[in-house]
Amino acid sequence: MMHRAEELRRDQTDAEAKLWSRLRAHRMDGVHFRHQYAIGNYIVDFCSPRRKLIIEVDGSQHIDQREYDLERTGFLELMGYQVLRFWNNEIMNNIDVVAGVILDNLRK
Repeated sequence: MMHRAEELRRDQTDAEAKLWSRLRAHRMDGVHFRHQYAIGNYIVDFCSPRRKLIIEVDGSQHIDQREYDLERTGFLELMGYQVLRFWNNEIMNNIDVVAGVILDNLRK
């Protein structure tokens, strides 16, 4: 699982890289995020374990895997996490809006 997470970090999408530049190094209200973090049998894109917040970046492949994503999200929510999902194009075209939604959820 750790090897797969390392691969995903190396092969991140442009949208993941753009969002990571906002999340890394405690840049989001001082909250620590991890990139490609394993929870159970799943690897999530970004996670703040202390705040129990997961951020997933979805590309077009997620259109065809809706059932899998629902199952995955259900498991993560049962583990006590809140899951936020953003499409690649939302991040690439509206990063400030995406960052605002994340901050709003961190401040709840």
